[in-house]
Order: sequence, then structure tokens, then C-alpha cells
Amino acid sequence: MEQKEQSQRLGTEPIPKLLKNLSIPAMIGMFVMAFYNVVDTIFISWFVGISGVAGVTIAFPVMLIIMAVAAAVGIGGASVISRRLGENRGGEANQVFGNILTMIIIFSVFAFIGAFTFLEPLLGLFGATPETMGYAIDYMFPIMLGTIFFSFAFTTNSIIRSEGNARFAMMTMIIPSVLNIALDPVFIVLLDMGVQGAAVATVISQASVSIVVIRYFMKGKSTLSPRLADFRPVYTVIKEVVVIGMPAFVRQVAGSVMMVAINAMLLRFGGDFHVGVFGIVQRVAMFTLMPMMGILQGMQPIIGYNYGAKQFGRLKDTVWLGLKVVTAFSALVFIIVMFFPHWFMRIFTADPETIAAGAEGMRIMFAAALLIGAQVVSGGIYQALGKAKPALLLSMARQVLFLIPLVLILPHYFGVMGVWLAFPLADVLAFALSAILLYRDRKLFLVKTESDLIYQEPKKQAASS
Repeated sequence: MEQKEQSQRLGTEPIPKLLKNLSIPAMIGMFVMAFYNVVDTIFISWFVGISGVAGVTIAFPVMLIIMAVAAAVGIGGASVISRRLGENRGGEANQVFGNILTMIIIFSVFAFIGAFTFLEPLLGLFGATPETMGYAIDYMFPIMLGTIFFSFAFTTNSIIRSEGNARFAMMTMIIPSVLNIALDPVFIVLLDMGVQGAAVATVISQASVSIVVIRYFMKGKSTLSPRLADFRPVYTVIKEVVVIGMPAFVRQVAGSVMMVAINAMLLRFGGDFHVGVFGIVQRVAMFTLMPMMGILQGMQPIIGYNYGAKQFGRLKDTVWLGLKVVTAFSALVFIIVMFFPHWFMRIFTADPETIAAGAEGMRIMFAAALLIGAQVVSGGIYQALGKAKPALLLSMARQVLFLIPLVLILPHYFGVMGVWLAFPLADVLAFALSAILLYRDRKLFLVKTESDLIYQEPKKQAASS
């Protein structure tokens, strides 16, 4: 009963309170998760060097592909499960969850085999040089062996949020992040494992939280309780999850392709040094993006549940409030990065050349940061509603349609500076596309109608009583 009420709150609690309760845990979890990536880079930069950071940066696109599959399955499945719960179809929600776990196992076996077969050629294809190949292999080999833990933890986090349990979802991000941060100095410094130590610490931390999540489901603390029969693959279920999750997959794979393109241009017009600088700047960018991603994660279960329950007024209130909050965060990020880029760089290195190059790149890269929040939310809205085509378009827009072509073109005219210039230009173009689609669908998202009285009347009655 308690688990059922946990999901039903998505359709009854006031939107500001609900969004706060769901977003803040997600923001904290995302923040801590991004922080451990920053700590990894700090230890590698100080105790291995900028070449080690460059090696990890070359390897990162491979890791993004692993995360892309987990994101597609997790976010797609969460959208389907949210709507099934909103429609009071709990048995079908369990079947969806069972199929998601089956998909994770199959993918993890493939990645495990890949670690022994095609990892080195793949890293060479992604731009690893003789100087960085060793570092890249040292980092990615343990990661690929531990894909089952990454995929399970990442996917179930989305599922747990889809049923409204934001606090436990937050804990599943905090636990491995804190453990990873604690293990970094042990493996990287004390055991002198260097880059490989960072990867081993990450795998151990993800394995630990996977045990915690398994106990959560087995002890009946979740709304979901799949049976063994639910693990049997069902084509229609898998298709629905994949179609809805495809935008997340495209976004993550586009991030991988983007990284490969950026690394290639930096190597061509600069060198390994510039790849290492970008690796640091990119970690800072991920860190500043996390609060906005947390807000989106808080919005999606509310939107999905209320869309399934046909409470469209609550859906609109969620969209309005979410857009306002992420815009405020975008403004804060813009101000901090414009005024204090050197502070960020000094966390990672004491080398004046690296600090100067990174600060310059950071300022240019964040020149249109005010527009980032609206981009993040717009694609997530369509995803939560199960509208795959616009969600896919918006997921592709910034990275595939705009950023990658600009990264490949501008360096020919501006050198390394062209890589940095591509980011704000892509942000402006992606924001324009998001605004066009939201305006087109304004009746669903942004404009009040008489149908909103469906949920406003009880509030008035409660107030009069």
C-alpha cells in the first residue's frame, strides 16, 4: 500500500512541492556523481599528468556508448513504467521492468567479450596516439569488464525515480560516488596503479551499489515486483522501451561522436596537450550541467504519470515551473564561469599554460550558457510523454545537427579556437529549434484551458472548506 501511494503522489501533491521533493534528491545525486568524475580527473592530472588526462579523454567516448545503452533502456523503460502506473496497470509495469533487466544482461555479456577482442582497435579509431593508447586501454579495460554493474545501476536509477522514490534514487548515485572518491587515492596513489586505478575504483563502487539496489527490490520496498516470467523477452515491450529510449541513446552516442570529432580536431590543429585541456574543461562542463539534469529527472516522472492519468493541467504547471528553474540555474552557471574560470582550472593543475588555455576555452564554450537549461528540459519533456520523434530530434539537435558539423568546419578557419566557438553557436541554434517545437505544441505544454479545472476544482473546494 505504501509503495502504491508513493506513485500516486505524482498525481495528487502540489507541483512545486512535488518537483522540489523529486528534483533536489536527483540534483544531489547527479552533483555527487559528477563530482567523482571531477575527482578522478584531479587525481590523474596531479599524479599521472596531462597525458593521462588525454588518454582518459580519448577513452571516454567508449564509456559514453556504454552509458548510451543504459540510458536508452533506463529512461525509455522509466517513461513506459510511469505511464503504466498512471494508468493503474501494475502488472504490465512489472513485465516492462523484467524485460529491461534481460536487455541489460545481454548487453553486458557483449561488452565483456568486447574488452578482450576489439577494445584496442576501437580506441585507435577514436584517436588514441602512441603516447595515449596505454592510458586509454588501462582505463577502459576494467570499465568494460564491469559493464553489468554500470548498466544495472544506471538503468535502475531511472526506474526507481519513475515510481516516485527520489530519495532512494539519490542514494544509488551518492553511494558509489562517495565510495569512488574514497578509493581513488588508494588505487591511484597508494597502490600506484595510475589511470587503471581510477577505473578499478569506479567498477568496485558500481558493484557495491548494485548489491544495494538488488536488496531494495528483493525486500519489496519498490512498487515493482517482477516475477521470473516477466524476464521473458516480449517484442512489443522491448520495442516500446527502445523507441522511447532512442532519443537518450542518440544523445549519448552523439556525445561519443562529438568527443571523437573534438579530439580529432584538437590533435590535428593542436596536440595531446589540447586534448588534455579539453578533458579538464569537459569535466567542469558536466559538473555545471548536473543541477539542470537533476531538475529534468524530477520533472519526468510527474509529466509521465499525469499524462497517463490525463491530468493535463498538472502537466502544464510542471513544464512552466521546470523551465523557470533551469533558466535560473543557467544564468548562475554563466555568471560563475565568466568571472572565475581560472579557479576551476587551478583545482586540476598548477601549470600556468594549462590554466590559461583552459580558462580561455571555458569562457568561449560557456558564452551561450544562458540557453542550455531550456534545451535540456525541452527534449526531456517529449521523452516523458512518450513522443519519440520530437524527443529524438531535440536530442540530436545540439550535438549531431549543429555541434559536430561546426567542430569539423570552424577549426579550419580559427584553429583550436574554432573548437571552442562551436559550442556557443550550437547552443544558440539548438535553443531556437527547442523554442519552435515548444511553441508549436503550446496548447499542450504552456497554455491554460478549461480542462485544467479537472484538478483545480478540488483545490478551490478545499480552500472554501
